[in-house]
Amino acid sequence: MLHGVKVLSFTHFLQGPSAVQFLADLGADVIKIESPKGAYERFWSGAEAYLNGESVFYLMAGRNQRSLSLDLRSEKGKEIVQKLVADADVIVENFRPGVMDRLGLGYEEIAKVNPGIVYCSCSGFGSTGPYRDKPGQDLLIQAMSGLAMLSGRKNDPPTLVGTAVVDQHAAVLAVVGVLAALFEKQKTGIGKKVESNLLSAALDMQIEPLNYYLNGAKLYDRSETGISSKFHQAPYGVFQTSDGYICVSLTPTDKLAQAFDDPSFNNWTRDDQFNRREEVNAKVADHIKRQTTSYWFGKFEQLEIWYAPVNSYEDIEKDPQVEWNQSIMSFQHPVAGKVRLLAHPIKYNGETLKIRKLPPNLGEHTEEILLGLGYTSEDIENLAKQGFIKKQ
Repeated sequence: MLHGVKVLSFTHFLQGPSAVQFLADLGADVIKIESPKGAYERFWSGAEAYLNGESVFYLMAGRNQRSLSLDLRSEKGKEIVQKLVADADVIVENFRPGVMDRLGLGYEEIAKVNPGIVYCSCSGFGSTGPYRDKPGQDLLIQAMSGLAMLSGRKNDPPTLVGTAVVDQHAAVLAVVGVLAALFEKQKTGIGKKVESNLLSAALDMQIEPLNYYLNGAKLYDRSETGISSKFHQAPYGVFQTSDGYICVSLTPTDKLAQAFDDPSFNNWTRDDQFNRREEVNAKVADHIKRQTTSYWFGKFEQLEIWYAPVNSYEDIEKDPQVEWNQSIMSFQHPVAGKVRLLAHPIKYNGETLKIRKLPPNLGEHTEEILLGLGYTSEDIENLAKQGFIKKQ
């Protein structure tokens, strides 16, 4: 799909690497440019997850790419990048705003060399504005954007999502921007700068409640009984059964009356499910806790009530739909051994994209890339000895 598209990746942590991995999965030739010391994600992993010393945090967003290791601060390193830029289609970077400019690799400078470049900057808050230089990190953005005030019960402290949802959404938005700019470039031959930032991504994730608020709607306080949003009617959330939990969503009162053999639910209208939602939800919770989870699965299935199990990762791993969708992929890495990771999440003509290149070792493709730029083996050896590049 993106075969023939050349992407230069100046990325680290997760927002940038996730974005370029999407492009790499789609067939783009992604060259990951990193220092001779290696990108941060090679040496850090959440949960201290390493496979024979290889960071899972790096492995999860490093596939289908080539690694070029060089010193961007050196003139020799900049010279190599300038040669790469000349026929590149896309640059993706997520350094702090201003860093690429100081390296002589900002959009304005690159566009002089290659007017067709699609230059994507991923940041915390954007490249300009009062927050430009603040640290942009998923957890902090969740707090700043209002996300933390949506979840949890009324008397709970602000509740953060337990995964980097903003990073990942911002990465996808960056890819959308890059693809749109590439499509336009096909018609005009001219590239442009694309910007994705975590704050805008976090706000976009709240498209429903925030837009209700902006148009004068009254959002409810966080729920005492566990309703899982500030704008839905009851029941809506996770309920405790006699032996576990079940999630129930958007059920009319007549079906609630049938499910619980309780005709009093018929006394409530649809408006009551909003206006008296805590009362309705509490009554649903009281009924559900009297029977087992499997009992409610059967009952709700029979009545076509919207429900779902509350799965652990152990459950997800064995889930038949997850298996059917081929959502988890595995490959054999020469150092890490067997690696199991989430696959590209989209199917094309019913097929899941296969891995083409394993996450590369630091500088694994340095020699290959430089030979393609016209450097001789002797040139490459000299550059390596002087510390301007790192090769395997």
